[in-house]
Amino acid sequence: MSATPHAAHIAFLGAEPRLAPMASFALTAAVVITKWSQNARTRRALAQLDGHLLDDIGVDPRAAHREARRMFWQD
Repeated sequence: MSATPHAAHIAFLGAEPRLAPMASFALTAAVVITKWSQNARTRRALAQLDGHLLDDIGVDPRAAHREARRMFWQD
């Protein structure tokens, strides 16, 4: 999967001085939840593609099916 549109924002926050523990926890949780949401959304979209569209993007239907069935927390 490609980098999220928020990667620049996350990199900026990582370069800032050390965050308070609760703020650090909240930021980490937000990043994890965002990644899980993106995984679920893209896997649902992949499952909707027909064979013709999978051919267009160069993805084998079995590989697409395998990826679409993965759980959202799996990278």
